[in-house]
Amino acid sequence: QNPKTYAIVKQLLAEGNAGELHKYFGSRMEFGTAGLRAAMGAGISHMNDLTIIQTTQGFCRYLEKNFSDLKKRGVVIGFDARAHLSSGGSSKRFARLAANTFISQGVPVYLFSDIIPTPFVPYTVTHLKLCAGIMVTASHNPKQDNGYKVYWENGAQIISPHDKGISQAIEENEEPWPQAWDDKLIDSSLLLHDPYAMVNKEYFKEIQKQCFYRNINKETNLKFVHTSVHGVGHKFVQLAFKAFDLSPPFAVPEQKDPDPDFPTVKYPNPEEGKGVLTLSFALAEKDGARIILANDPDADRLAVAEKQESGEWRVFSGNELGALLGWWIFTCWKNNNRDTRAIKDIYMLSSTVSSKILRAIALKEGFHFEETLTGFKWMGNRAKQLMDQGKAVLFAFEEAIGYMCCPAVLDKDGVSAAVITAEMASFLATRNLSLSQQLKAVYDEYGLHITKASYFICHDPKVIQQLFDNLRNFDGKNTYPKSCGRFKVSGIRDLTTGYDSSQPDQKAILPTSKSSQMITFTFANGGVATMRTSGTEPKIKYYSELCAPPGNSDVEQLKKELDELVNALEKHFFQPEKNKLQRKTE
Repeated sequence: QNPKTYAIVKQLLAEGNAGELHKYFGSRMEFGTAGLRAAMGAGISHMNDLTIIQTTQGFCRYLEKNFSDLKKRGVVIGFDARAHLSSGGSSKRFARLAANTFISQGVPVYLFSDIIPTPFVPYTVTHLKLCAGIMVTASHNPKQDNGYKVYWENGAQIISPHDKGISQAIEENEEPWPQAWDDKLIDSSLLLHDPYAMVNKEYFKEIQKQCFYRNINKETNLKFVHTSVHGVGHKFVQLAFKAFDLSPPFAVPEQKDPDPDFPTVKYPNPEEGKGVLTLSFALAEKDGARIILANDPDADRLAVAEKQESGEWRVFSGNELGALLGWWIFTCWKNNNRDTRAIKDIYMLSSTVSSKILRAIALKEGFHFEETLTGFKWMGNRAKQLMDQGKAVLFAFEEAIGYMCCPAVLDKDGVSAAVITAEMASFLATRNLSLSQQLKAVYDEYGLHITKASYFICHDPKVIQQLFDNLRNFDGKNTYPKSCGRFKVSGIRDLTTGYDSSQPDQKAILPTSKSSQMITFTFANGGVATMRTSGTEPKIKYYSELCAPPGNSDVEQLKKELDELVNALEKHFFQPEKNKLQRKTE
């Protein structure tokens, strides 16, 4: 019943455009553990009013099956600022349609009345003890995309088998229920609640538990620039700075207000590095700020840049900021906990493709470190399990600039990470240390960890499948490569098939998934490289790391060795020319 998508389909029918119609209706969007992520537009392969109604009807039925008290507890729904004029879709409209679906079945809905950062949804699930949460966002994807991200009652993103159960329920509830399209009905419903004011108060109260140097914050001369890259983050990072008694950061004026067209950037993704930060650098130079904090459009990720003595800007990688925040959060914990026995219940987590720096810190300091599969859904769920056993999870991170610094949010949170980074930098400044100098100190103490990650773009799933099949049948059937150029392979873990050469029974310990590709190679020189497919983008990603024991400070030699390893990986395992892969363009 959306006039715009209806008109698009009618036009294609009139033109007899079978190719485009097949693109729109050939296959339904797949509902996975990340929920939905696709372009907005007409047809069942896109995000639109109808597919949102169908998805929510399925999700509602699945929740009814799993929770006898769903009608007492309810769900929370949030949205970002995305909108798509030509199809009439927007995050706000999709959120209202989803709310209408639940309310029509007598389920209370806590619908945020305005845009929010993604972490507010998992926070609300936990804080109000709700059955589930939905965030309508496509995070840092291109502007035409939108998404539907789902949280379970434990406050973490869903993992299998929930995705399969929800997917099946969607297929069983495709016909819109009566009044499904009439979202105005919710405005007069007693089942509709707005958690906006309450969460804005409680969340900022909660993150203040991570504030340890209020006096330094009040007095610091350090200046910060913040960009929300046309997303939702501006207001909330300003409030976080206020909660920590820090002077507000300078906001990049052209990027501070939400704009679904993301007009000043090619990709609204701070992970892409300096290109997204051009306006931030200019403002920082003008206002004499030394540190830049950049959120992605839904404010669950954070990139950080620092001006060096040379006048150059250094953009920290996700692994480098993970090392700094891990060091900082543990140091703050240690300074505030004189009981040395408590350390046996302290945990930190990171994903298997992230740097192992936390493992090195944990080994030396005596706390626990665990690695999980890629993605915060795994870290959030594992953190909750550990917390339920009385353990404290201080920090979790992944190299894709995602950080969980506060146990009240079991997902990555770019708002708390931004203000905690600002406090850390302010504290270090009182010791005349920059973030870069402190990072070097961390590596001097716990061992140098250098990483290099990138990706190739490939739109053909058959090519991707063939590339990974070749690696599994490298020298004849069922044989993995024994070397990569001059680098000897000493171990292989394949989390698609469940094979791990380092285990006595050759079975991987981490959960395996046949639906995504992921192989990790360990090399005789101590290097590790992982190749994997992305769950949300047409990319084959790789991650590599070389670790040295404490005291080995020959950074340049290690970097050279890692560069050579990466070049060999690209040449022999990716074979970009043969497979027609598109390189990441800097």
